Amino acid sequence: MTHDHIRWGVLGASSFARKTMAPAIHAARRSRLAAVATRTPLRAAPFDEMAPGLRVHDSYDALLADAEIDAVYIPLPNALHVDWSIRAAEAGKAVLCEKPIGLHTSDFDKLIAARDATGRLIAEAWMPAHHPQWQTARDMIAGGALGRLHTVTGAFTYGLADSANIRLSADLAGGALRDIGVYPIGGFRFATGLEPQVTWADAVIEDGVDTSTWVHARAGDTRFAFHVSMRTKQRQEMVFEGDRATLTVAAPFNAGQYGQANLIVTRDGKPTEIIAYPDARQYVHQVEAIAALLLDGVVFPYSLEAARGTQVVIDAVFERLGM
Repeated sequence: MTHDHIRWGVLGASSFARKTMAPAIHAARRSRLAAVATRTPLRAAPFDEMAPGLRVHDSYDALLADAEIDAVYIPLPNALHVDWSIRAAEAGKAVLCEKPIGLHTSDFDKLIAARDATGRLIAEAWMPAHHPQWQTARDMIAGGALGRLHTVTGAFTYGLADSANIRLSADLAGGALRDIGVYPIGGFRFATGLEPQVTWADAVIEDGVDTSTWVHARAGDTRFAFHVSMRTKQRQEMVFEGDRATLTVAAPFNAGQYGQANLIVTRDGKPTEIIAYPDARQYVHQVEAIAALLLDGVVFPYSLEAARGTQVVIDAVFERLGM
């Protein structure tokens, strides 16, 4: 690459792209928001206000044909992720696609094959991998700070009132497990290095999608239980219980929106220890990790193989649910 920064394009003008990822690209070192693809020019206006002079393409294909774009961010509905990720890689772009990047384990096999054939990065936007609190949690568990890991529990919930939201569309691969199940499952796997085997699952199904799901699993002697819901109040938490200490990740996935990014360590007879990360910006770190890969050759910290392992668990849950 002959220039010293990454030129980004966004496929679509979704609310999340506009409010979260485009600002992260704009704020990241060695990255520049250069183009957006939307058929509605008015929806491109907030992007242009942020990055004046960016190019507006009237189709996704036109943006992928833009030789001045190095990387694309894909915030499209879940059912479109695999196809457009592969198209973007084949067009020579690095790809950061919203989760879930695939809907089945076989989708990840296709994505891995496309990545290897094109030599282009294809990455799922699982942003906790870029937050220092999760890197610390992983190091603590691996280093034995908690002792023998006994039980892990997790929750990610929010209330979704808009009946027209795409997260409630079976045709667009909606549902709580696909939308947010990747977080507690991925958090367990990232922090522990263990692969959970699903032993029980239950769900509330509305119009063909799960709006609340509960799961029990185990990995050797470690038990793992979590629930996700689009029908309760906003909550996030991950708790790792060992025989020497308990580690609570208080705002594990959306620090700021769900509270302060604190690791809370409790031990019998000792003061509670709090490790705080008030200034970490995981979305910005995620963008900067791609720049580090493309410009410096630094390994990207969350591979498709890692994301595939989480999908294996999701597939097992759906099998248990008969979906």
